[in-house]
Parts: sequence; C-alpha cells; structure tokens
Amino acid sequence: MGSEVIAGRWTPLILREMILGSTRFNDIASGLPGISRSLLVQRLGHLERKGVLERWPSPNGRGNEYQLTPAGKDLEGVVMALGRWTVEWMYHELHPHDVDARTLTWWVHRRIDATQLPPGRVVLQFDHTAPERHSVWIVLDRGASSVCMQHPGFDTDVLVTCTTPGLADVFSGRESWNRAVDVGTITLEGAPRLTRAFPRWFLGSPFAPDVRQAARKAARHPRRRDDDRPRNPSAS
Repeated sequence: MGSEVIAGRWTPLILREMILGSTRFNDIASGLPGISRSLLVQRLGHLERKGVLERWPSPNGRGNEYQLTPAGKDLEGVVMALGRWTVEWMYHELHPHDVDARTLTWWVHRRIDATQLPPGRVVLQFDHTAPERHSVWIVLDRGASSVCMQHPGFDTDVLVTCTTPGLADVFSGRESWNRAVDVGTITLEGAPRLTRAFPRWFLGSPFAPDVRQAARKAARHPRRRDDDRPRNPSAS
C-alpha cells in the first residue's frame, strides 16, 4: 500500500522538493529538470488524493500552494534514507556533473543559511564558463533568496566565476568551497567582507556529509577496474 503512494516515477523526487521547502508548482518543477508539467500535475493530484499534501490558495492571491500534511512530513525520513542509501551503495554511479547551470543554481539557492547572511540586499552573479557559458543571479534579501535568469536590475555584490561541474562538486560535498577557491576552480570577486563570509552562507546538498564519507571510503578502497579482476581459469 505504501509503495502505491510513493513509488511512482518522479514521486519521491517531488516529495524531496517539498521536504526542502518548495510549495509553488513552478518552484517544484524548477528542481526537477526533465519532468513534464502534465506529469507533475498528475503526480501532485495523486499525492493530494492520498492525503500526503494539501492545496491551499496562495497568500498573495495568485495561484495555489502545496503543503505537506502530517502524513507527508512523516515521509521525510523515508526520502532522506533513500538518498543516503544511494550515496552509500551507488556512489560510483553518481554523476553530479550532469546537472545544468540553471538547475544547479536553483538547488544552491534553496540551501541558504539565513542566520549567516549580512543585513540588506546582496546580489550574487554566477558566471558559468563550461561546459556552456551562462550567467545566473541569486538575490539575497533579509533572509530570503530568489533566482534570476535575467539580470535582476541591481549591481552585483559578489561575482562567482566557475565551471558548472566545479560548482556541482562543491554543492554535492565532493569538494569544499575553500579548496575550490584555493585551486582556482571557483573565483570570487567583491568586497573582502563578503567574499570571506560567502562560504558560510551555503549549506550544500542535504546529502553532502554522506558524499564526503563515501568519498573517503572510496579513496581507501578504490574500485578495481575490469582488467584488474582475477581471471576465470575456465574461460582461458
């Protein structure tokens, strides 16, 4: 019965987006590259009928918001356990570099530590140099963050120049902000007080601690290549 509720394609990922704080349809879709809008409508309706979420009018009067019910919130442990299991047992098959710049920026912006942000508005410009050149902005203002695909109309306070894979490594936990800056994978330009504090503003992937642990384990026990495996004498 439980699998009929949450085991459909995309459903655990929709739950992940909502557990991480997305409540608007477009916000949920932004974190799920590849899902069609019609399928997202279908999956949200399914979860609503099963009592996992509720749909409420948006406080601003435009559209609806989706809120997890107590039953939906109780699935957080299930979804997070699935993520940790994936890191533990499928680490060598993870491909964090496959994410595009826009989706990665969306994931980064929702993992902000509001307690570490400076007062007032701070505009971050992310200039991705590879595999495609692309600029995306994150505007931080009084603890809230928003992503802008077009110039937000404010001066940039911190310019982040990076490759998309390099930023993905930092977000996923494979690499630290400080080391990425030290080796030049990521460069920061702006007022020193902002660039020094910059790494503290971002929490990274909720699975970053698990990724770091898996990376240390993989370094101690590297997976053997096919050429290194013992041959089957009967096959020669």
